[in-house]
Amino acid sequence: MNTKQYPMFWTWMGYDPSTDFDAACARMRETGIDGVQLNAATPEDYRKAVAIARNYGIEVYAWVVTMNVEKSQGVDKLLVEHHDWFSVNRLGQSIAETKAYVDYYKFLCPALPETRTFIKQRVQAFCEVDGLNGISIDYHRFVDVILPTTLWPKYDVVQDREYPQWDYGYHPAMIAAFKERHGYDPREQEDPSCDETWLNFRCEQITEVANEIAELVHSYGKVMAASPFPTPKMSRAMVRQDWGKWNLDIVFPMVYHDFYTEDASFIADCTLENLRDKKPETTLYCGLMIKDTLAVTEFMDAALNNGAQGISIFTIDSIRSPEVRAAFRAYADAARARRAASGYQTPLNKSVVVDPFAKEGVMRLIHEKMREYTKGTELHLSEYRLCKDFGVAKHYEVSDTNSGIRFDIAFYFYGGILSGWIVRKL
Repeated sequence: MNTKQYPMFWTWMGYDPSTDFDAACARMRETGIDGVQLNAATPEDYRKAVAIARNYGIEVYAWVVTMNVEKSQGVDKLLVEHHDWFSVNRLGQSIAETKAYVDYYKFLCPALPETRTFIKQRVQAFCEVDGLNGISIDYHRFVDVILPTTLWPKYDVVQDREYPQWDYGYHPAMIAAFKERHGYDPREQEDPSCDETWLNFRCEQITEVANEIAELVHSYGKVMAASPFPTPKMSRAMVRQDWGKWNLDIVFPMVYHDFYTEDASFIADCTLENLRDKKPETTLYCGLMIKDTLAVTEFMDAALNNGAQGISIFTIDSIRSPEVRAAFRAYADAARARRAASGYQTPLNKSVVVDPFAKEGVMRLIHEKMREYTKGTELHLSEYRLCKDFGVAKHYEVSDTNSGIRFDIAFYFYGGILSGWIVRKL
């Protein structure tokens, strides 16, 4: 394990010239935050931010979006001048012309040398900022072929398997490189989503770019970090992102449990998986999306007690209540003291609980959802009967004998852990 002492509590944060960053740093220090992953447009923005953060003892990493082109990177100009750089889905549609979920999804093809150069030139400009401690890459992936279950209603989708309109990585350059190495065109198969070789190839392209960035960042003596999806196995399946193979000093997996099972057990499961699947030299943190609630300490416990060495929150602006800020600060101070005394040790004899019926928090949430259909009456449930098994999706039928309502309960196991659930009335 990397033994370098990094800041223990972090936040992600956006920045532009109008940001009152001095006030933001004051809030961070009050709350117990000692590191910030800052998304800014220019090197000059970072120079100004670093000078302010230094006064508060806060380390600054550039939070850099890589494969998805941001507005500040001139995406509109790039769409005109380099239309052929953008990712293509299984239907042959370029994301330059097609909307995938949201308008700002404009992902590049990682197989093109031109896109790699474009990304690395931007990272290099940030590396040249004196006092900037590191680079943390984000959106270093493909478009989500699978969204977390809680987002399906928002986008009016059901993704119980991979569908071609969201399956990206079919740029002609990607296909040509794959054919040259493996001798066939993945599009000729009945279902390319079942081809592990094709999946691995796309993951490898993303890994190659990540490691080229890491080599550049390390050449400047800075820390290389990333903010990927919850676990390497989940991210492989959902966005073709096998971050366990990236040359990272720190990883901040975005274990946003409200997007997945909505229960703290998801944080514990992901952290245990990440402890096993990360590179030995990578220091493991846990990224949490938090609300202004004292429950944040429960979520941090789920990470730190299962192998994470620190926490990053999205975002400091979410903590508005003085009571919650004080509780966070007290927790952070105690955690630092504990780390100084004995460190956060690797958990022994702990394993991921895959069985959803053994997760009390998840089942409580499922029963609450059922009661919305039964108008709050007490549930008297029959046995759960497995009726459909799609591998990553298992459907159970259960009846409430009080109301006579039958339910379809679907559990999702992306990456081999319980990663989502849905309740439907039959």
